[in-house]
Amino acid sequence: MRTAGGQPRILRYATMNHIKESFMKTVFLAAACASIFCVALICLFLFANGVPAIGRIGFVRFLTGSEWRPGNNLYGIWPMILGSLYVTAGAIVVGVPVGVLTAAFMAKFCPDWLHRLLSPAISLLAGIPSILYGFFGLVVMVPAIRVISGGSGKSVLTASLLLGMMILPTIISVSETAIRAVPESYYQGALALGATHEQAVFFAVLPAARSGILAAVILGIGRSIGETMAVIMVAGNQAVVPSSLFRGVRTLTANIVLEMGYAADLHREALIATGVVLFVFILLTNLSFSLARNSERS
Repeated sequence: MRTAGGQPRILRYATMNHIKESFMKTVFLAAACASIFCVALICLFLFANGVPAIGRIGFVRFLTGSEWRPGNNLYGIWPMILGSLYVTAGAIVVGVPVGVLTAAFMAKFCPDWLHRLLSPAISLLAGIPSILYGFFGLVVMVPAIRVISGGSGKSVLTASLLLGMMILPTIISVSETAIRAVPESYYQGALALGATHEQAVFFAVLPAARSGILAAVILGIGRSIGETMAVIMVAGNQAVVPSSLFRGVRTLTANIVLEMGYAADLHREALIATGVVLFVFILLTNLSFSLARNSERS
C-alpha cells in the first residue's frame, strides 16, 4: 500500500538522479574535450612553427639530406630518421619476443607463488626512471659492447638492447591481460581436440589474443620512439648514417634535446620541424597497425 506523498517523493528521487547523471555526463564530456584540445594545441604549435621551416629549407632536402650542420645552414635529418628506425626495429626484435613469451608464461604456465614475485618485479621495471636505465647501459652495456666490437661501445646495438629492455614491462603487462581475457573455452576446446597444454596455449589462446598483443607492440613502439635520455647516453649521438650495428647513431628525439637549448632562428625552427616529422611518423605507425588490426577482424 502506497503511503501519502509517495509519488512526489519518487519524482524527486528521479529528478535528482537525472540531474546527477546530466552533471556527470557534462564532466566526462569536458574531460574528453580537454584531452582533444591539448592534442589539437600540440598539433597547432608543431605545424605552425615547423612547416614554415620545412618550406624554407626544402621538403626533399630536409627529409633526405645526409648532413646536419646548422652552422652551415645544412639541415638534413635523414641520418636521424634512419637512426630512429634502426633503434626502434632493434628494440622490437629484442623486446617483443621476450615480452610476449614472458606474458604467456605468466598467464598460463607460471605457478601462483612465482607469479606473486614476478608481477611486482615487472611493475618495478616499469617505474624505473629512464635516466637509471641510461646509467645501467653506460656502465654495464657499453663496456660489454666495446669488448665485443672494439669500438666505443656506444652504438645502434647498445641502444636497441637497452630500449628492448625498457619496453618489456609494457609489452608483458598488456599482453598478459590480453591472454587472460581469452575465454577459457578456447583452451578447453583445444584440449578436447587432443592438443597438449603447450599447443593449446600457442595455437589457440595466443592467436585469439592477437589484438591485445598488437596493442602491446604499438605501445612498446611508442615508448621506444619517444625515449630520449637513455638513448642519448648509449647511442653515440653521431649525426651520420650508421654503417653497422656497432656504429654510433643519433635519433630524432636526441637531435631535438641536444640542440634545442642553444638553437635560434632557423635552427630552432628546424628542430621543431624534426618534431613534426616524429609526430607524423608516430601517427602513421599507429594508423598502419590500426588498419592491420581492422583487416584481421574483417
